[in-house]
Amino acid sequence: MTTEQFKILAPCGMLGYGFPKASFMKGMELKPDAIVVDAGSTDAGPHKLGAGTAIVSKQACKKDLEIIVTEGAKAGIPVIIGSAGGSGAKVHVEWTQAIIMEILQEQGIGGVKLATIWADIPHEVVEAKLQAGECEPLGLSVAPLTPERLQATSRIVAQMGHEPIIEALAAGADIIICGRAYDPSPFAAVAMFHGYDTALAYHLGKILECAALSAEPGTTKDSMLGTLKKDSFIVQPLSEARRCTAVSVAAHTFYEKDHPYILHGPGLVLNLEHCRFTELGDGSVEVTGSRIEKAPEYKIKLEGAMKVAYRTFVVAGVRDPLLIARIEEVEELVKQQVRDYYSEIAPDDYRIHFINYGLNGVLGELEPQRTPAHELGVVFEVVAKTQELANAICSSVRSTFLHYGYEGRKATAGNLAFPFAPSDVPFGAVYEFSVYHLMDVSDGLEMFPIEYTEVKP
Repeated sequence: MTTEQFKILAPCGMLGYGFPKASFMKGMELKPDAIVVDAGSTDAGPHKLGAGTAIVSKQACKKDLEIIVTEGAKAGIPVIIGSAGGSGAKVHVEWTQAIIMEILQEQGIGGVKLATIWADIPHEVVEAKLQAGECEPLGLSVAPLTPERLQATSRIVAQMGHEPIIEALAAGADIIICGRAYDPSPFAAVAMFHGYDTALAYHLGKILECAALSAEPGTTKDSMLGTLKKDSFIVQPLSEARRCTAVSVAAHTFYEKDHPYILHGPGLVLNLEHCRFTELGDGSVEVTGSRIEKAPEYKIKLEGAMKVAYRTFVVAGVRDPLLIARIEEVEELVKQQVRDYYSEIAPDDYRIHFINYGLNGVLGELEPQRTPAHELGVVFEVVAKTQELANAICSSVRSTFLHYGYEGRKATAGNLAFPFAPSDVPFGAVYEFSVYHLMDVSDGLEMFPIEYTEVKP
């Protein structure tokens, strides 16, 4: 049954990023109906998924969760975590689950029903869907998913929608740990469970997933409150230092989208063309006009990563104006000298890459102002088939570059300044997205089993 309004407290934009306790407690004083926090992203690339490691440290995650779980239990409201552990695979979900169980034990919190929603997709399911023509690449940059690449993929997850979260709420779950989830879904699900409009719930979720990033000044490291009504929702920062404006909230509505007002999700399309953003005069903004459309087919986004190489890198500085003036030319000569020295190694077994900060380190070939600074930060990396090979090639690149005799050079002590010793940093495994696909499913529940755990008083 729908109440007059429904309040969702978003502690921060990423679990483990931290938030002021004062802001969070101000939100609790406003009596929210649920606490929801996003914990994952692919923004950092495929490494965390492939390697099975978390985006944040256990210490950071536990510090946030101690406040969230404890206050949620005191208030008797559900706590929902989306994309647990960062990538939302089994290893990440179990890591988050263990931290929560540790907090419940330490705080003496019992009588809690914990729901874990798994988002792992078996390789054989993807293979069968590929053969049936029910799995397609998401974008042109995705390499063909051959049987070999699929087999080499360490783990595959899918982004869940609201359906399994609503099912867990209906089963009476107090804490819900979601595997990989479509970012707005955990926020939308709890509101939809209580009868609120799907379009408004998803639009609010789109904004709250990043917490106070839609405020001015924006940050993911502060708390926000979202209040759903029958025909609108209100977003409100919980720090006196921040305000929401019509522009800041509208701008975040367009955040991370490839279309100005169309947003595709699992089984649905959010249309925000006719939204209105109204400042209420107290630092909050009311939003109306969100619309939802049912997708013609229910598709879920798959993410999978495979190990492709190993990396070693060096950070160095250059200040000689003669070298700076011809830095890219010298780097190409250094590459060639190293390749000549290691002529017995197949060129495809390794790759040498230079990044010149102060010249075009951010935009690369797209840089419109190619006027170098008076000093450059140079990062060079070697990516190779083995860590040993990456180390060897990088060592050769560093020593060759350090003493390369370019024309006009006056000092021979060395061309590079190293801020760290040792200078060469073996990074370890390099991963790439091998699975970045859309897969047809019958409905939003099919691929996301739920497991319940009763924590006794």
